[in-house]
Amino acid sequence: MNNIFKSVMTIALAVMTVACGSNVNKADREPQELSGAGATFPLPFYNVVFEQFGLVSGDQVAYGGIGSGGGVRNLRDKIVDFAGSDAFLSDKEMSDMASVVHIPTCMGAVVLAYNLDGISELNLSGEVIADIFAGNIKTWNDERLAALNPDVTLPAEAIIPVFRSDGSGTTFVFTDYLTKVSPMWASNFGAGKSVNFPSGQAAKGNPGVAGVIKQTKNSIGYVGSEYAFAQKIPYARVQNQQGEFVLPSSASISAAASGEIPADTRCSITNSDAIGAYPISTFTWMIIYKEQNYSDRTKEQAVATLDLLKYILSDEAQHITSEVHYAPLPAKAKELSLINLNAVTYDGVSILQ
Repeated sequence: MNNIFKSVMTIALAVMTVACGSNVNKADREPQELSGAGATFPLPFYNVVFEQFGLVSGDQVAYGGIGSGGGVRNLRDKIVDFAGSDAFLSDKEMSDMASVVHIPTCMGAVVLAYNLDGISELNLSGEVIADIFAGNIKTWNDERLAALNPDVTLPAEAIIPVFRSDGSGTTFVFTDYLTKVSPMWASNFGAGKSVNFPSGQAAKGNPGVAGVIKQTKNSIGYVGSEYAFAQKIPYARVQNQQGEFVLPSSASISAAASGEIPADTRCSITNSDAIGAYPISTFTWMIIYKEQNYSDRTKEQAVATLDLLKYILSDEAQHITSEVHYAPLPAKAKELSLINLNAVTYDGVSILQ
């Protein structure tokens, strides 16, 4: 985690002058304290953006990286201003709480990070990944892995899968992808924030998974790309629908989001059929209540919450994404999000009008 902190602080210093041009005006209202909780996946990006928002607005944002499931529970209990989640709420989840608005904040990649002595490049396909995490492929020198990596000598060692122990949007994205590419996985496990993995080692949060992989020889796990990068853990090229073996990058993640985006922005971009797309790409969202007067919140808190979201959607904030190994939102996602923010109210009156 120290490496991630150092990297985001470096970026923060580099963009301070950019932040000074924000359209958030310190003189408009008294500074507010905002709180959120949820996904660890976008935390390196949020660390920078929240600091920059504080510089231009005077507001302070406290965020607990407790996993998407925990963040949504906190929002449902109305004890936070926003929840961070890599999994959009299902229709059933939305029916169990007051009306909410999903605001995408950036795009990122879930990578297959691994720890193999002397091996810096690895090719994987969706069905092979599914069989590894289902326990059907047990050793690194399995013939199916060897066929994908003809120029690599894989060890005759047991594979140690690493997965999340907490309710996680990263797990949802990963298993959503596996459900699309593997009928076996769809039938036996499905997609969800929590899945009963049959074998391996569990760890809490993206930092926990990355830490276990770094310390455990012959392991493989799914983790946000920034965490693998910060820990200097190699990650695999993953075969997409076009048959290309692709590493995550700003370009390959953006390619995955080239399709239609619905008005409420709730959509999955895993297993995209676009040329050059990294197949385990995702949006990550902040989720807020459409009616902001709850739990004795003031109108100033509600205005500050929308100011935060507008800032994250701004060009200067989106410029930061690629510096911390995410990708900026497509123009359509930003356009839809601003429309959706116009529908957010305090005592039934639109806050932005």
